[in-house]
Formats: sequence, structure tokens, C-alpha cells
Amino acid sequence: MHLNPYGEYAVLLAASLANDWPADRAGIEERSLALGMTQTFPPAPDDHAQVRAVIDDWLAIVDEPDPDARAALLNDQLATAGAYPRLTNHDDEGWHLHYRDDVRSLPFVLRAIINLGTALHLVTRGMNRLGRCDAPPCTNVVADVTRNGRQRFCSVRCANRAAVRRHRARVS
Repeated sequence: MHLNPYGEYAVLLAASLANDWPADRAGIEERSLALGMTQTFPPAPDDHAQVRAVIDDWLAIVDEPDPDARAALLNDQLATAGAYPRLTNHDDEGWHLHYRDDVRSLPFVLRAIINLGTALHLVTRGMNRLGRCDAPPCTNVVADVTRNGRQRFCSVRCANRAAVRRHRARVS
């Protein structure tokens, strides 16, 4: 049984959108479904821009190094997201918890899911488990979901590039 559907997948979805912003709303919806969302929402003309604002607000949380300030930013976002628990059985999937209103808006739902997922991710895994890639010039978001909590790079490519730089610095 999966007890926390909002944690890991929501943070990985936000990181994916931040690291590779889709060109249009269809791309956002496709990515959301591929990374764990199970519902689609009726399109609105400003969805693409509103979801971009959700990601930009989330990036302020990612980039805040102070845990207290990070928590304050996240609490502000949670307050706007309507993220409170409620039992639901939509589409006869079986009873489960949702942490959002039943607003049929992609930006609204993503704000709730991403911010609640980020809160769960940070309090269960650690406030330091979200940041930017340690391999300059890369600035991708790293959502550390590893067991040991030591993920510093967004990809194997960036980790290898950093290792080569360290090796060359020692050799020369």
C-alpha cells in the first residue's frame, strides 16, 4: 500500500517541469500524467502561464538555503493551495485521501499537489533534500529521493562531469 502519494512523485514532477519546461499546456498535462497524476482537467486559456507561476513560486522554495525561511515560504504556498485532507472516491477508484479542494483547474491542483508533496518530502526526508545540481554550470533542480540522502547531481552525466573536474584538479 502506498501511503504517501503526494510526496515523491509531486516533487519529481515539479523538478521535471522546472528543469525542462513544456512548450504548451498539452506538454504539462502529458508530463503530469507520465509522472503520476491520474486525472485530467478542462483546459483554460491561461493554464500554461499559471502553471509557470506555480513552478516559479516553487523554485523560490528550492533556492532558499535557510530551513526556517524555506519553511515560511512553503507555508505561504500551502495557505494558498487549499491543501487540507478530505476523503474522496472520484471515478470509483476507491476511497483515498486528497489534500486539495475539488477545483477542476490544472494550475490550482498542481499548486496544491506540488506544495503538499514538497512539505511531505522535506519533513520526512530532511529539509536539505531539495536544491540545485552541484555541477556548474548546470542549474537543474535536484529532488533527493535516495535512501542515503546524498544525491547532489541531477544526472549521472553531471556527476561524471564533476568527478572528472575533481580528478583533473588533483592531477594538475
